Amino acid sequence: MIDLKGRVAIVTGAGGGLGRAHALLLAQRGAQLVVNDLGPGAAQVVAEINAAGGQARAAVGSVADAGFVQRMVEDTLQAWGRIDILVNNAGILRDKSFAKMELDDFRLVLEVHLMGAANCTRAVWEPMRSQGYGRIVMTTSSSGLYGNFGQANYAAAKMGLVGLMQTLAIEGEKYGIHVNCLAPSASTQMMEGLLPAEQLDLLRPELVSPAVLALVSEQAPTRAIVCAGAGSFELAHITLTHGIHLADRSTAAENLLERWSEVADRRNDYVPAQGFDQSGLELRKAGLDAP
Repeated sequence: MIDLKGRVAIVTGAGGGLGRAHALLLAQRGAQLVVNDLGPGAAQVVAEINAAGGQARAAVGSVADAGFVQRMVEDTLQAWGRIDILVNNAGILRDKSFAKMELDDFRLVLEVHLMGAANCTRAVWEPMRSQGYGRIVMTTSSSGLYGNFGQANYAAAKMGLVGLMQTLAIEGEKYGIHVNCLAPSASTQMMEGLLPAEQLDLLRPELVSPAVLALVSEQAPTRAIVCAGAGSFELAHITLTHGIHLADRSTAAENLLERWSEVADRRNDYVPAQGFDQSGLELRKAGLDAP
């Protein structure tokens, strides 16, 4: 059994829905919880945790406010002396087709999802490095991984979190910081009206939270994109095909289209260990000795 006794966790956007389910489960496993949200839901979740014998504190404010985030982290360190777990869950929706979307709504969604997660991660990064341990979960989405009509802003923010996770997992490895992404399917307030009631009933938030528990445990992997919903769990990967090499630049574009099926051939595709692996592959195919 995963035991989180002695661990201190911050869960953002935890006043309801997925965040609430995550916070309750982590508290049940012994973690001390900071429950962040914009509204009264944070206090209600704290009351639930404390009534069940756990320890929780509310932090009411926006993750898009870097000053608030820093104060939340400092207050947590003063109260409990450490921060072991950060679950970046806070988010909003402003859905419209791209042609009808105001850029202010585009910026707002990026600010809350992507910059909010960056603000929180930045604030806990040094405490985690200093103690040689940390578990961070970014909440991505299948909308970012695969696209969804009417969610250009949300998809851009959610795919941005994947890139953030990929790099921070590399940078945090030697300090014992594991960073992963969760792509949930859950019936939250943000999903109301998007799916029929019978489907939403099968997508209860508490069926996603075990993935979070696994990703914040001592045994957690790092640099994974875990998809979860309705009690099912999958892994998503960003892979690279082996492709082709075209030496003649004068006809490279035409040959690329003509041989597109070869470029797209996914047999023996692989997950690069880092971004430089792409250029290494390309240089080797060009006949150079590259790492």
